Amino acid sequence: MNNKNTALLMIDIQNDFCPGGALAVNEGDKIVELVNGMQKDYPVLVLTQDWHPADHSSFAANHDGAEPFSMVEMPYGDQVLWPTHCVQGSEGAQFHRDLQTNNAHMIIRKGFRPQIDSYSAFFENDQQTPTGLAGYLRERGVESVVLTGLATDFCVNYSALDAIKCGFNASLILEACRAIDMDGSLDAAMDAMKNAGVEII
Repeated sequence: MNNKNTALLMIDIQNDFCPGGALAVNEGDKIVELVNGMQKDYPVLVLTQDWHPADHSSFAANHDGAEPFSMVEMPYGDQVLWPTHCVQGSEGAQFHRDLQTNNAHMIIRKGFRPQIDSYSAFFENDQQTPTGLAGYLRERGVESVVLTGLATDFCVNYSALDAIKCGFNASLILEACRAIDMDGSLDAAMDAMKNAGVEII
């Protein structure tokens, strides 16, 4: 792959999504070394960071009697109610200790609005509120993005789909991602990405 005009997106490689975390993805920590090694190959490096207030509406704990991983209807559509995770300033919200972050050109924090969740690096879950990433990438001359991170079937998937919608070429490095795979969510995500034109590597 010609990596000129290509950005490496490193999605939510945070303590709460790694083993021992509040919303741990199986083997989530196993991608860190690979992602670190990839950084030298790309001219633009972007980290994303889930960054929720404690009263976030996507937390099951903020809905009376709700169980984690149950579904509710939000003004913007269906929403999974998650265990409390990646609370602003908490240890769980920090990047994995072995992840090289000093090389990053930008850190996109998402999910900081209490009333709306944000899986994608490009848009909040209403699909209307931008994070500013697309504009940043365009101003840097980026035409393609390569996606790594956690989790394949949620934040990585939504980011890949939105990259395509924003006019970028998108590739997913499967080995550098891990999935939650909740009720068939991984197969659904893979189908959605392939159908949208995301290259799976």
